[in-house]
Amino acid sequence: MKNEQITLLLFDGVCNLCNSSVNFLIKIDSKAKIKFTAIQSVNGQKMLKQFGLENNYLDSLVFIKGDKYFIKSDAVLEVLDEIGGVWKIFYVFIYVPKPLRDFIYTFIAKSRYKIFGKRDRCMIPSEELRHRFLD
Repeated sequence: MKNEQITLLLFDGVCNLCNSSVNFLIKIDSKAKIKFTAIQSVNGQKMLKQFGLENNYLDSLVFIKGDKYFIKSDAVLEVLDEIGGVWKIFYVFIYVPKPLRDFIYTFIAKSRYKIFGKRDRCMIPSEELRHRFLD
């Protein structure tokens, strides 16, 4: 896979909030621009290594677009911008100072298992959605 063609979201595959977010993104990304993989997967681990992130990096979504990666609030905003349409309007939050955006993101991320729960294993996509995921 060539880097310039990558538009990939890495997510915590056992996090219920993350899985719900991926399902929501699949629903609103009608042009199927974004592919997905769990951070814990072989491909997820390869991508973390390629971008110099720790292999146990579960503190954030990681959005990879070409040869760049985005984490925390930047990842969320870049994903919505990539999907486009009405969702692009949320990109205006890029003007909120990054420390404030990331503080809110980190607060939610640290409580996500307690509030939303955790699965025993990573999500397995249905046959109809398998093309949206890297194995």
